[in-house]
Amino acid sequence: MITLLKKPTILKACGISKSTLHNRINDGLFTPPVSIGARAVAWPSNEIESIVSAIIEGKTNDEIKLLVKSLIESRQKGAA
Repeated sequence: MITLLKKPTILKACGISKSTLHNRINDGLFTPPVSIGARAVAWPSNEIESIVSAIIEGKTNDEIKLLVKSLIESRQKGAA
């Protein structure tokens, strides 16, 4: 089951700061959040699990960027 995770959960799970999270999103190393309301965003848990697994497996930044791109494309296909 896919759940939506809010930023504090992501930061704690990944052990990173807000600025690091935003830098990783800007660098293509992390998926951007999805809007869940007028002033709220979250991340699908399956995407976070995939990214964290890739980091643990020692994937390169280029490999993680490809993964992130694939995850974003999957979002768009799911919305179609």
